Amino acid sequence: MNHWYQFDATEVLRQLNTNPDTGLSAAEASRRLLESGPNELRELPPKKPWVMLWEQFTATTVLVLIVAAVVAAALGDYKDAAAIMAIVIFNGILGFIQEYRAGKEFAALKKMAVPKARVWRDREWQQVVASELVPGDIVQLEDGDQVPADARLLECTNLRTQESAFTGESESVEKSVAPIAGESLPLGDLHNMVFMGTIVTYGRGRAVVTETGMNTELGKIADSMQSVEQEQTPLQRRLDQLGRRLALMALALVGVIFAFGIVRGEDFEMMFITAVSLAVAIIPEGLPAVVTIALAIGSSRMLKRKALIRKLPAVETLGSVTTICSDKTGTLTENRMTVTILSLAGQRVDLRESFAEITSRLDGKKSIFRPGDGVTLPAPMAITLVGSSLCNNALIPNQKELHHQEFDEHRPDSEVPRAIGDPTEIALVVAADRLGLDKDELEDLFPRVAEAPFDSDRKRMTTIHRIERTDGDWKHRNSTAALLPPVSSLPDTSYIAFTKGSVDGLLSRCKQVWLDDKPDPLTETWDQQIRSQNDRLASSGTRVLGVAFRPVETLPEPGAEVTVEQDLIFVGLVGMLDPARPEAKAAVQICNQAGIRTVMITGDHPLMAKHIAEELDISHNGRYLTGLDLSRLSLAELEQQVEDVSIYARVSPQQKLSIVDALKHRGHIVSMTGDGVNDAPALSKADIGVAMGITGTDVAKEAADMVLLNDNFATIVAAVEEGRVIYDNIRKFIRYNLTGNTSGVVIMLLAPLLAMPLPLRPTQILWINLLADGLLALALSVEPAESDVMRRPPYPPNESVFSRGVGRDIIWVGLLMGIVFLLVGDYFLEARWENWQTMVFSTLAFSRMSLALAMRSERDSLFRQGLLSNQPMLVAVLVTFSLQMAVIYTPWLQGLFETQALTTQELWISLAISTVGFWVVEVQKQFLRWRRK
Repeated sequence: MNHWYQFDATEVLRQLNTNPDTGLSAAEASRRLLESGPNELRELPPKKPWVMLWEQFTATTVLVLIVAAVVAAALGDYKDAAAIMAIVIFNGILGFIQEYRAGKEFAALKKMAVPKARVWRDREWQQVVASELVPGDIVQLEDGDQVPADARLLECTNLRTQESAFTGESESVEKSVAPIAGESLPLGDLHNMVFMGTIVTYGRGRAVVTETGMNTELGKIADSMQSVEQEQTPLQRRLDQLGRRLALMALALVGVIFAFGIVRGEDFEMMFITAVSLAVAIIPEGLPAVVTIALAIGSSRMLKRKALIRKLPAVETLGSVTTICSDKTGTLTENRMTVTILSLAGQRVDLRESFAEITSRLDGKKSIFRPGDGVTLPAPMAITLVGSSLCNNALIPNQKELHHQEFDEHRPDSEVPRAIGDPTEIALVVAADRLGLDKDELEDLFPRVAEAPFDSDRKRMTTIHRIERTDGDWKHRNSTAALLPPVSSLPDTSYIAFTKGSVDGLLSRCKQVWLDDKPDPLTETWDQQIRSQNDRLASSGTRVLGVAFRPVETLPEPGAEVTVEQDLIFVGLVGMLDPARPEAKAAVQICNQAGIRTVMITGDHPLMAKHIAEELDISHNGRYLTGLDLSRLSLAELEQQVEDVSIYARVSPQQKLSIVDALKHRGHIVSMTGDGVNDAPALSKADIGVAMGITGTDVAKEAADMVLLNDNFATIVAAVEEGRVIYDNIRKFIRYNLTGNTSGVVIMLLAPLLAMPLPLRPTQILWINLLADGLLALALSVEPAESDVMRRPPYPPNESVFSRGVGRDIIWVGLLMGIVFLLVGDYFLEARWENWQTMVFSTLAFSRMSLALAMRSERDSLFRQGLLSNQPMLVAVLVTFSLQMAVIYTPWLQGLFETQALTTQELWISLAISTVGFWVVEVQKQFLRWRRK
């Protein structure tokens, strides 16, 4: 370990050759990236293609076939041996292609899950992928961030990090900037360093990167570890169990068929190979591959719809969700904040109207104030804007350029180019700037010296600033100072604290209210008037924050900054419009049709939440519960109300956990959204934890199963739809595959009872198995959503794969097909048709193609769906049909598969009879549709 902790911050920057004023240049960062390599942990390389290929030929069922081929060759039956080996090779290549494709899909998804970092380069704050960080980069760290690299702290305010992964201590570690003396100190004592992979649990800071990638402390640990194999999903485990049961069933059936053959005097070698081939055909060895492909393709489709799946089991569970608990801001609303109202004691300023009036003294354009206009903002307005801009962590590069931009009343304040931070805070900074108050210049007049970061329980944030009084007046200091009231009108103290947060909580900490140019006692009348203004704004869908301040004589002790949040002077309300997303209402309606209930959980004002919820049709009874209400309810009492309440406001993260618990106790499968550090328990507890990709903290993303890349509620609904489609398609494959397998088993099992020779040769059985488990199965895995996929209730996640008619169809459709094909074969045998065996073989092969078409939907007719609605399926049918025709009519394949060229009549008869399964399934669907009506 380099002893960066021993040097002061200036020396660390000098050794790393970093200018703190400008940061690294883009060219220098690129050079260092080439030199040091990407800031990421090396992993064991992915499974090599030749290993994938080797594993295809060492699977149990394949080894059984290879043994059968060897036995056949040893007995002199080289033709059967060659045919079996050809099918083994073909099947192995197909399986390799499937696995290789799935691996590529998952690798692409994994690359999307990389964290980002805020870095100071070329004199501006930029957001870059953490893997692009280099030694010497200056990064910003805030509450909830995952530390992107090992770094030496340059400045910090109440910064604490969770380092239990390194030290084993569960308590967060308080950080500082001062150098530390000593040699080879343990990591737990390095309080001026932060380490890659740890979590910022409180406060904020800036640090310079000292080590990246495998040179970090986390990298050293990773170097000695092996990567863990991807665990199977619950569905895959259930299907594995199904496969084992089918294998036992196959052995029993094969034993019976083998015994029948021997008793009837069939050739031992032929019966042995036939029995082995039939056993392989019964077991749906393509099932794991189809499940993997379906999950990978589904995850990829979700990614295109801006939902990143972090944990594969989430794909399955999504389709069973019954309740979606969603945050409001940014998820159900656009999170495109625009400050529209300043409600001050005694007056209200509508910024949308007042810009024209205020700027009329300028050059007639809608622009911000400029120095030298002789305009001074009224004290209440100035203090509100100054407080909301300074008590704020938004990073807005090139603010000087922004200061001279023309005002566009249609552009939300949170849509400032390259702005980094919470959209609400960006909107506050930009609103102040448009009235001439530049944040950089404000920080020059009021440098921040301490802070109490925002806390979801307190619902407020406080910053403490030193008042620069170098000459008793500051009008000449900068253009921003020219707009402020004289310095003499400020409190006669060295420091001032600004607090912003929820109005209700803020008023409980205030003793005075600012009127015109001085504070007055906060009487009950003023308290009620401010609360009434807040309620009126909130009920119209406006998000409201309160701003207060307090003169501070001496700085509080580090870690005790919250003690200044008392005896505050309330100065004003800031109202921001955040309209409901247009697509959110349609998404909520889709949820209602799909039997999924939407619940809004927010920290905002209950009237504002109620307004948005009613606008989006989330709530119809007007009922809501606040955090205060929830604190008075036991879990049992909450359970009695969760079915009727769809709005929860002023809720703390811990109360989110109680809501999830209550819903789960009522039997719901719950999806929960969250973005903060304290949301992590609720995200973990929910069946599907959904983190915000834009505003979410790294902690929330780490705890979540899915990340919304656009923080949009409609994306959750789209992901639920994809989850249902994936599960439906896996069930369709099982239904299709086992129904077809049953028909083949019935033919081979009942043929001896009719005193028939073996209807199918071993290679023919394996060939049909290859057709069914290959292209046709893959085509079913990409079947589009059924017409009613989001118009039916969710299915329980633990239901049997044979439920809802799958087991029924496997038995009765498979049995009917097998009996019909066998009786037709027996008829042609009795009629002494020379090609009867080829006809049975062809009929069974063609039946798999028509059966796949019929089983594309559980409800809709193929004629309603259309052949082109799943083009891969159409291609798969045409290819497999062509391959089967080649097996019938190509001379060298005829020898391999023991077939004869069918006459035109025989071919048409085989094709016609092969559609029995298709028509049976279609008639059954029509009957079910009629019965539902």
